[in-house]
Amino acid sequence: MIDPNIKQDMREIAKKLSNLRGSLDLDLKHEMIANYEEKMAAPDFWDDNDKAQGVIAELNAIKSSVDQYESLQQEYDDMAMMAELAEEEGDEDLVADIGVSIDGLLKKLEDFELQLLLNSPYDKLNAILELHPGAGGTESQDWGQMLLRMYTRWAEKHGFKVETLDYLPGDEAGIKSVTLLIKGYNAYGYLKAEKGVHRLVRISPFDSSGRRHTSFVSCDVVPEITDDVDIEVRTEDLKIDTYRASGAGGQHVNTTDSAVRITHIPTGIVVTCQNERSQIKNRERAMTMLRSKLYEQKLEEQQKELDEIRGEQSDIAWGSQIRSYVFHPYSMVKDHRTSVETGNVGAVMDGELDPFIDGYLRSQIRTEA
Repeated sequence: MIDPNIKQDMREIAKKLSNLRGSLDLDLKHEMIANYEEKMAAPDFWDDNDKAQGVIAELNAIKSSVDQYESLQQEYDDMAMMAELAEEEGDEDLVADIGVSIDGLLKKLEDFELQLLLNSPYDKLNAILELHPGAGGTESQDWGQMLLRMYTRWAEKHGFKVETLDYLPGDEAGIKSVTLLIKGYNAYGYLKAEKGVHRLVRISPFDSSGRRHTSFVSCDVVPEITDDVDIEVRTEDLKIDTYRASGAGGQHVNTTDSAVRITHIPTGIVVTCQNERSQIKNRERAMTMLRSKLYEQKLEEQQKELDEIRGEQSDIAWGSQIRSYVFHPYSMVKDHRTSVETGNVGAVMDGELDPFIDGYLRSQIRTEA
């Protein structure tokens, strides 16, 4: 006899799958896959490389959603068949296996639901992530370098590509600022959870007395805006400066004034790019960054809800942090918005950020509901 709780869980899974099927509109998704594959077969498909990569990314994302759903549905069908067999034969071992399988399938469904809920028009875009150390001097600059590594590792684990658009090294260690372009489907949708001030508590390696120090770094994330988004940027509103690029360990260093800084005079927004060897390329990248920031500002004005777009950001100092990383006197990372925490600091610094990102996104869903 199958436990009534197992039957209830299976009914819940069947309902979730039915709802997901409706929201996915599988017939439409299969049509879209066929249309994209037809485009890819065209002789001129690769004439515009950026556009082609965008089509491939969209196709892969749609295929991934369809494949994941069909895999979950198949897993449930197999489980239902096992349940019938266990009921008929009174096989207790098989019933126990079904109970374990149910737990795993429910977790997969939760993760898939979260992925599908990243449905804002800019969630699917690449992310531009900036780190700016605040109070704490060299200690905070070193903390900025640690966060740079953390986000790079997180992106690599998720198959995202990371490009350094701008890098300003610290005077003694770490960074004064860094701007990354993290490329991949839903990169912004996930990383928007990281906007805010990140606080570190540890014994400083730069303090000969071995005292405990607190450091702060601000993380800002905006979507990389594509050309199909209408953002007006007037030439007369721009102040464009060029300078010689610099970087850590000889990286990103040029012998000509190829780095570009653009100031948008009406808003005071400043963007810089020094990653490319060509001044023209750096200028194009900087303009993309500027348009992205202006788009974010436009969203803020339209929605009049600053926290939905930029997160809870204020001074880069005590009391404004979204997350604390404590290395001493105990080990803990805690998100103050969701209360998600872990004692495995090493794993977090190696890029294990998903529990914090998932917790934040689910809290926003509950808030909106």
